[in-house]
Amino acid sequence: MASGLLCASVLAQDKTQNVGRFDATLGTFLAPWQVIRFDQRVPATRYRVISWDGVVAVEAVANASMALLARPLAVDLAHTPILCWRWRIDAPLKTADMATRQGDDYAARVYLAFKLPAETMSFATRAKLGLARSIYGDHVPDAALNYVWDNRYPVGTRRPNAYTDRTRMIVLRTGSPQAGAWVTERRDVLADAMAAFDTEHLRATQLAIAADTDNTGERARSGFANLHFVARDQSCDFPPQSID
Repeated sequence: MASGLLCASVLAQDKTQNVGRFDATLGTFLAPWQVIRFDQRVPATRYRVISWDGVVAVEAVANASMALLARPLAVDLAHTPILCWRWRIDAPLKTADMATRQGDDYAARVYLAFKLPAETMSFATRAKLGLARSIYGDHVPDAALNYVWDNRYPVGTRRPNAYTDRTRMIVLRTGSPQAGAWVTERRDVLADAMAAFDTEHLRATQLAIAADTDNTGERARSGFANLHFVARDQSCDFPPQSID
């Protein structure tokens, strides 16, 4: 019996793809994570690794600022489509509104970029992407999902980004009832991406986290920890919180 349980545990660990565990990096973050700025005129959100209420996490502090903390992905979503993570916010933003460009800010968001086959996109879409990349660089993806902690819209809201329909926003938390504490998430990224972009032929290329307040000029502080992919039949693998 014991050997069987051990074998099952090893098999489960083999399926787990850890993409954001920061346990050994207090004070900073290590490659392949890097800060990405789309507009050099906008101040960058600040990131550092801290121990926060028993969780080693990335702290994001935005003050009228925006930048992603991002890393490349090489995850097979056919086998491990479930993304698990912990996050928290100090407080929701006050004036943000994802339906408008001037309100397109979030206290916390988890971002995934995708590569799609060219034949799944119209000529007009490919032309728009080419123009966007000529302005903002190669970091502009074919498509992207944003899981957000919003201030206004109900949990479950799905809508295009105010700037581009190539990015879809999904509200997982809203408002302040759970602010100030760690909460866990479990999302089927493949199912969400297929529903958003009407194709199963996509490849996840980048994962990012952010606090984003450049449009509203507000201040936000949020945390992110224990990001990992698992199979659909597998539980998330969160380490226990320690006592600071």
